[in-house]
Amino acid sequence: MWADDSASRALGMEIVSIAPGRAEVTMEVRADMVNGHALCHGGLIATLADSAFALACNTYGEVTVASGFEIDLLEPGRLGDVLVATAVERVRRKRSGIYDVTVRSGETVVAEFRGRSRSLGRPIQPA
Repeated sequence: MWADDSASRALGMEIVSIAPGRAEVTMEVRADMVNGHALCHGGLIATLADSAFALACNTYGEVTVASGFEIDLLEPGRLGDVLVATAVERVRRKRSGIYDVTVRSGETVVAEFRGRSRSLGRPIQPA
């Protein structure tokens, strides 16, 4: 899945770790990622969290997609910050799951994300 994820790669995201129901992904805030207030665009913070979520919920070998998410932006990301998104599975039952993702810059929590997943019931095909 990651090999074909052009959006995450274009944003410079890198996988730090991945395990069943868990994933950690980083992204450095570049000049083309800041808004008119010189802060990381909130949509890009959400994208980072969503990418970690996608990796975590696809660790069981079935194609799994987001059925929804919400995010609370708590602190700004700034140019040069390395944001770290850590996704953790909270509940997985049948075809549905709930995952929490914390995005940090150093020790500062930048955002909290909760994603809802839905398995499509078919195996992930190798790239």
